[in-house]
Amino acid sequence: MTLKPHLGVRILMKDKVDWSAIGPEEVVAMRAKSEKLMSSPLLRFVTGRPDPGARVEERFLDLPGRRLRLRAFRPVRAEGPLPLVLSFHGGGFIGGLPEQNDWVNSGMSAALGAVVVGVDYRLAPDHPAPSAVDDGIAAIEALAEDPFGWNLDPEAIAVFGESAGGTIAALLALRSRETGPRVRAQVLANPATDWSATMTDYPSVARNAHHPGLSVPKFLKSAELAFPAGIDQAAYSPAVFPDLQGTPPTLVVVGALDAALDHGTRYIDRLRADGAEARIAVYPRATHGFISTPGLVPAAKLARSETVSFLAEHLRAQVPR
Repeated sequence: MTLKPHLGVRILMKDKVDWSAIGPEEVVAMRAKSEKLMSSPLLRFVTGRPDPGARVEERFLDLPGRRLRLRAFRPVRAEGPLPLVLSFHGGGFIGGLPEQNDWVNSGMSAALGAVVVGVDYRLAPDHPAPSAVDDGIAAIEALAEDPFGWNLDPEAIAVFGESAGGTIAALLALRSRETGPRVRAQVLANPATDWSATMTDYPSVARNAHHPGLSVPKFLKSAELAFPAGIDQAAYSPAVFPDLQGTPPTLVVVGALDAALDHGTRYIDRLRADGAEARIAVYPRATHGFISTPGLVPAAKLARSETVSFLAEHLRAQVPR
């Protein structure tokens, strides 16, 4: 018996855009509409309600030539110093915003007793690579200094990333091998780990291309806009890096019906081959982006719980509830 995505996913998340026929201006216009929808309380039945065990606040980092918005969740009950988790949303580097991960981020904050910060990084086509990754680097370097007085533990930092956000998280974790701040653990949810010429040469891309969440045309359009001519796509593709030794402990959570499934499995295999601690959890009826749609995919709750357990293990956080 062939498993199918849940009915709500098939109805609400079907990709109806002809990505091969639209240009940069249309992508920006669609993004504005999508951001308005994702910020709406009406969408909470899909994306889930924030955990009451964490309170949200908005902060800004003033950087050269730009201002970076942060959406931070702080635990209601926890004593410091507190672990820090930086969270990077999905959207193929051309869309998305931190609010879409409120359910995940607030749940991690409440359960771990950690400050979880969603980073509103810059997006293509307005800001192609390396803008998004540069924003991630700026955020982790600044927050490690605890500029907002959150009583953070600089020795207990982790990263979480979904889809393209998983690319950013993975690159920060790899960077931390030689450049501080040190990342103690990373969780990658249905990550895109290969933006090179081989990005679609994975069996799961062909096998699951008809499932909602991530279509091949959207994947290719994202790569086209985020990594225009002259940018080395392999430099943003952790799965094809020649050396992954010393990578922090890694958990990948991914759906069996996700086109990007083999991006995750390939990265885990590479990490293990290079001696890193790495594990993967595959959820049978889950599609791309499922961890941010608990109202549609029950496995999102299991994935969030596994994420919390993994981070608690490696951050040595005391679970306050």
